[in-house]
Amino acid sequence: MDEGETIEYPTFDGSNVKSFLVGNRNSKSAIIVIQEIWGLTNFIKNYSRRLSSLGFLVIAPHLYSRKEEYDLFTQENIAMAMRLFFEIPTEKRGEPESIKAVMERATAEQREVITKLMMGRDQLQLKMAKDLAMAYEYLKSNFKPSKYGVVGFCMGGGLSFRISTQLPFDATVVYYGANPPDLNDISKMKGPVLALYAGEDPGINAGIPEAITNFLKFKKQIELKIYPNTRHAFANTDGAAYVKEAAEDAWEKTESHFKKNLL
Repeated sequence: MDEGETIEYPTFDGSNVKSFLVGNRNSKSAIIVIQEIWGLTNFIKNYSRRLSSLGFLVIAPHLYSRKEEYDLFTQENIAMAMRLFFEIPTEKRGEPESIKAVMERATAEQREVITKLMMGRDQLQLKMAKDLAMAYEYLKSNFKPSKYGVVGFCMGGGLSFRISTQLPFDATVVYYGANPPDLNDISKMKGPVLALYAGEDPGINAGIPEAITNFLKFKKQIELKIYPNTRHAFANTDGAAYVKEAAEDAWEKTESHFKKNLL
């Protein structure tokens, strides 16, 4: 099996995005794999290798490639910052007093992670979406596949949903990801969507009814499955929420979805 290599591609602001590239460089089908909040982890690389074994060329961009983010958004820094931030009850996360209390206990690095990655997520994801669009252009320019797929997890699931409303993907897979910012953009989607959700994930699942309403409204194709008794990130083989049976079923559905629509 191809173990993959680290490459870089230029993005919109002159930066380079470090990425993991694996699979048949002559494949007529390419897939973009989008990271969780943790970055380009072993789980994301292994998932990319697994997809590549089906005959696809696969790229997994590291969306924290810029130096100021690469050094800051380590898994350890993110975990510590999240632990602090999520001590604030959901209904109080917009209150300055609650945020100030947490910030006073945080280190300088943790404060920066909370500010940029938790509180500034919307702005950060706008930049990430542009970086992902440039990954699409990199594949198009260098390998010229005829079909494109995208899959993302958690934060990356929301991004896979979002960029599928911006670029002509032939197949999309969303693992427990948030809806696109503007659900009217579903009207622009090209290929079918496979959406996979955890049963115990109220923040994400609250958006499902409105998403389905818009798929019906715009006559777009979606297949959806909710896995009971699982939590957010159940498919991450290295995570605390991993549920083998659900993860393997989700993989089988993903494999079938991409084979049907990309091969």
